[in-house]
Amino acid sequence: MFSKVLIANRGEIALRVVRACRELGIKTVGVFSEADENLLHLRYVDQKVSLGGNLPQETYLNVEKIIRACELTGAEAVHPGYGFLSENAEFVEKLTERGFAFIGPRVEVLRRMKNKLLVKQLLHQAGIPVIPGSLESLRDVKEAKRMASHLGYPVLVKACLGGGGRGIRVVKKEEEFEEVFLSAGREAQLAFGSGDLYLEKLIDRARHIEVQILADHFGNVIHLGERECSLQRRRQKILEEAPAPRLPQEVRHKLWESAVRAVSSLGYTTCGTLEFLVTDEGEYYFMELNARIQVEHPVTEMITGVDLVREQIRLAAGERLSLAQEQITLDGHAIEMRINAEDPARKFAPSPGRIVRFEVPHGPGVRIDTHCYSGYVVPPYYDSLLAKLIVWDVDRVFAIRRSREALRSFTIEGVMTTIPFHLKILSHPDFVDGRFHTQFLEDNFYEGG
Repeated sequence: MFSKVLIANRGEIALRVVRACRELGIKTVGVFSEADENLLHLRYVDQKVSLGGNLPQETYLNVEKIIRACELTGAEAVHPGYGFLSENAEFVEKLTERGFAFIGPRVEVLRRMKNKLLVKQLLHQAGIPVIPGSLESLRDVKEAKRMASHLGYPVLVKACLGGGGRGIRVVKKEEEFEEVFLSAGREAQLAFGSGDLYLEKLIDRARHIEVQILADHFGNVIHLGERECSLQRRRQKILEEAPAPRLPQEVRHKLWESAVRAVSSLGYTTCGTLEFLVTDEGEYYFMELNARIQVEHPVTEMITGVDLVREQIRLAAGERLSLAQEQITLDGHAIEMRINAEDPARKFAPSPGRIVRFEVPHGPGVRIDTHCYSGYVVPPYYDSLLAKLIVWDVDRVFAIRRSREALRSFTIEGVMTTIPFHLKILSHPDFVDGRFHTQFLEDNFYEGG
């Protein structure tokens, strides 16, 4: 086990990692930007290192500063949290070269996964359903246009090295194709260093369901059930729950089995998430493998009782899985609401500023993951997530009711938040009935704004 871990992140996930490390008897190092010098997790770390500056590129995305902080403090390993450098293969390679461990998959696996088309090819060969589209990169616009006509519009033009919702363009009709394809290639070259593109059929109004997995270095892989992640705005999740409502058991078990098989075929280790699209007809298609802890991991923790961050650290240190598949039980229902500093009435415009009052809900089955407090200043430089409100109850009906009550007693003053928006979602009859898809919010609450 590691003796000291540097946390290359900020906010609620940094505090979450600190707590997991302390439970494992691991000392911690916190890094911070100038705007983040009063972050809550910095009160609990054993050492602190200022990164200087504020912009992500000069702080949490600055590889050399993070590595120098490791050298300065004697940290053995880096926990990247989510976002920032969490899936950056070049960062992991440099860490490894300098003798530091990475709490995540091996660098060769990350490099393989960086190419979304390559992963799609490998999983197709393993017999896992993938979204209909090209299995080779496309550079010739005429060839790509023929493929699009064969698939049928609308189609997605995707960068092979894209990810996190970036490098994706929608083409709704043939007349638009050539301009979008050439533009996407230029943008991909600038953003990712490669203009390689591929096509996929746009599967409209499907559900976004993901499966949580854990895998050790001895070939053992388990799943921890699935999460419903269809409530999104601009491909960014807003509310997640586990298990997925109204999912046929046959489809549920197929998703679990496919996720385990995919991880095994890719040689993936530690903690990861397989994302799938699921249609009303019960067809499902692999979308992506996220090689990190997810923002929405708490809903899985709440229904399984497994501490995913603690397991992730153990597995990265080379230990065996502490649980077998038959020991995993799924109990009750959990919902996570992302409370962001955004103004839903102004097209979710960011709302940085000082929080003058911060009071969280309490009670059975209520969990708050946050780094905020009264007096905390929300900086304009980073993601607007203030807190994650996670609620558990014996079934989905009671989980929704408990979520509403928790939201009503969650008070944040000084900045605008998405709390009122979550109350609207939880009161919508189609959400209550479990009938929704990835365009649900756009269809019912705003028009793509």
